[in-house]
Amino acid sequence: MGKSQAEDYLAKAEKKASSSVGWFGSSNSKWEEAGDLFAQAANAFKVEKKWRESGQAFEREASCRQQANEMNDAMNAFHNAAKSYKKSDPEAAVTALHQCIKLLVNSGHFRQAADREKEIAGIYAQDGLDVAKARDSFVRAGDWYKQEDANATANQCYQQAAELSADLQDYQRSMELYQTVADWSLTSALTKYSVKEYWLRAALCSMAMGDLVTTQRLLETFAQKDVTFPSTREAKFAHELMDACEQADVERYTAAVYQYDQVTKLDNWKTGVLLRIKKALEEDEGGLT
Repeated sequence: MGKSQAEDYLAKAEKKASSSVGWFGSSNSKWEEAGDLFAQAANAFKVEKKWRESGQAFEREASCRQQANEMNDAMNAFHNAAKSYKKSDPEAAVTALHQCIKLLVNSGHFRQAADREKEIAGIYAQDGLDVAKARDSFVRAGDWYKQEDANATANQCYQQAAELSADLQDYQRSMELYQTVADWSLTSALTKYSVKEYWLRAALCSMAMGDLVTTQRLLETFAQKDVTFPSTREAKFAHELMDACEQADVERYTAAVYQYDQVTKLDNWKTGVLLRIKKALEEDEGGLT
């Protein structure tokens, strides 16, 4: 059986990359031509749905582009490699994206670096591949977006990092991130309406830590930042839960959750944290302190 078109391009690319430069040739043109052939091979492998081979060919292209000092093309090649690897080898996709990020940072393209870091977070978060690494990548992406004044996108990353922190039962970090998200949301009329949700989540995190002193302090701080907050359903719910925890009253706690859910359906995140608080409350007859 003969070679496929992809394998034919790959063989030509390997031959060109390993060839010597003649008297009238240039090293740059050799690497440019080899890079073009590796790119053709990579795309042909994509047509054949050979994702690993495609990713490897794109990475070889990237190496050739670097040899030819074509850094923008090298960045694109690493990104294309990651896209192919995503289909079959998430870790290899992450490695290719890290190579892309390194070149972007060296070139001062921090907004694009943030985009690639966010992709890494998405890969790790998908199917729970590595929740801790996903959280850390979302935070890094958020920091870069913030540096580039892309504040709304930064906030989305911090919000996703906060959710994942709670999944990791790192409620301290989750609480801090939700406060960061809320503080920025307060600065815009378009996002101010969502602040009460983030503050409720921060308060729930402090309760999940068993730290009702911090819960009280948070609610007082939030009331100072927005005088309308104490009258919201979210604030009243948080206060009722806190009081129930202080009194170690499981029935009161359960009733508060039920009543809130009747009007505002609880999402999966809140349900998980509320169940954790309830479990601790049931185990601690003296209540949380």
